[in-house]
Amino acid sequence: MKTLTVFTPTFNRAYCLGICYESLVNQTSQDFEWLIIDDGSTDNTKTLVQSWIDQNKIKIRYHFKQNGGMHTGHNEAHKLIETELNVCIDSDDFMPNDAIEKIILLWRKFGSEKYAGLVGLDATIEGKIIGVPFHEYLKECTYTELQPKYKITGDKKSVYRTDVIKKYKEYPVFEGEKFVPLYLPIVIDRDYKVLCFNEVFCIVDYQNDGSTLNIFKQYIKNPKGFAQQRKILMEYVPYLSVKFRNAIHYVSSSLFSSNLNFINESPEKFLTLLAIFPGIILYGYIKYRNR
Repeated sequence: MKTLTVFTPTFNRAYCLGICYESLVNQTSQDFEWLIIDDGSTDNTKTLVQSWIDQNKIKIRYHFKQNGGMHTGHNEAHKLIETELNVCIDSDDFMPNDAIEKIILLWRKFGSEKYAGLVGLDATIEGKIIGVPFHEYLKECTYTELQPKYKITGDKKSVYRTDVIKKYKEYPVFEGEKFVPLYLPIVIDRDYKVLCFNEVFCIVDYQNDGSTLNIFKQYIKNPKGFAQQRKILMEYVPYLSVKFRNAIHYVSSSLFSSNLNFINESPEKFLTLLAIFPGIILYGYIKYRNR
């Protein structure tokens, strides 16, 4: 069995998925398989992937599912992955040619059951590191600590042990919504730390149809999903400033979903009461941005 699964949830991304494929074909280590979770694509994704399977250059598993959003793609992947390690590479991203070799070597050298996995860097196509790299002294941490404690910002690429991922509940599905922010690393933080490396594991190329660049629309279309994320962050993150900021967002999302029971459902009821007025302001601002 291979050591690592690269999994890619995708929806109508045949136009850019080939870049990810070529980067995997060019890896210096082939100790991986590529798991593609097709979230109900209506373009030629299936035909394209079958052509790559026929080429037999790398090991590919293709799984088609009914469209449900990115988080449901993660749910399916977590059920299907069988390798020791796994990493999500989005359909509009790709990996440096030596990324898989580095991930496996670093894990073999430093990894243990003490850790949930390892975290590396994201970079742009031009080679610029996204956000702030890890401090030289920082060898391990929790994902939650990165910004508030160590002032490390920007997207990072997490590689997790599969047996750890499978311990936790899958992302919920809310009727009429197709997006729940990926909060699982925050939940894992209660039980494990991760190893930190200043190595680029992923090259990012944000697309105009991606969730990152359409975040304000997502707030309105998926308020229950965002409220769920905010509740997790209020419950699991130990920093008061982060809890309060998420309480404000929780109030805003609850207003968008017309949930009048949001205070009773909050894990931080007092902070949520304090956040009502700024949450109303945020609600109005989001509506203004989406006018």
